[in-house]
Amino acid sequence: MPRPVITLTTDFGTDSSYVAQMKGVILSINREIEIVDITHQVPPQDVRHAALVLAEVAPRFPRGTLHICVVDPGVGTEREIVFVQIGTQFFIAPDNGVLSRLLRRALPRHAVKLRNQTIWLHPVSDTFHGRDIMAPVAACFVSGAHPELFGPPIERLQTLDWPEPRMEGRQICGCVLYVDSFGNLITNIDQQQIEQVSGTKELSVSCAGRTVRGIVRAYGHADAGSLVALIGSNGLLEIAVVQGSAARQLGVEAGQEVVLTG
Repeated sequence: MPRPVITLTTDFGTDSSYVAQMKGVILSINREIEIVDITHQVPPQDVRHAALVLAEVAPRFPRGTLHICVVDPGVGTEREIVFVQIGTQFFIAPDNGVLSRLLRRALPRHAVKLRNQTIWLHPVSDTFHGRDIMAPVAACFVSGAHPELFGPPIERLQTLDWPEPRMEGRQICGCVLYVDSFGNLITNIDQQQIEQVSGTKELSVSCAGRTVRGIVRAYGHADAGSLVALIGSNGLLEIAVVQGSAARQLGVEAGQEVVLTG
């Protein structure tokens, strides 16, 4: 029988006790649970970044995995905490749009509000719902509890607006979705869109006043320090500096316009 899996995605950082406290609560309920750290380096309160991380990572896990996300600027307010099934995966997160990138792929199932306080850890802190609400509910679920036990259904989940690339003749106008840990600029332009404007001319990518000619296959196909464009492992166009940081060199953050010309 495989061990139940719970993942953790937070903006807690790695130098605090918060992650360990959540793990302690989970393991106190069921020591057989396998806990996987996705990341605790989400930029503080950056719900959009967390949504992108979950959308990239969650589908790689075995069916039945439960993902807890604690990126929660509204902790202690009237915002809901929800339990949701999306595809074959389960999620516990604040209802602040952090699941909205995943919801672009599949309709939610078993979407309920976490309202049953008998499952929670008491007293409940107004500033640490990850430990006192999400962790015990997650441990109870993977130990066999049915979602109906957690609270009433929620009819509509909060979503975020996601910018879509615009096709303008032989150009695609997109933007930087996020900056990864290497300083690479991950855009919202995907490989299929690029193929639509590919022709006999060399493609060029412009961002923050700089233009890159051509798309390389991998970072090692250019010299150290070179500014390059390539298709990343997630199928999205990215701008990078070989053995460096494109974000630092270009002074770019998420939202910066990127234009690809075919």
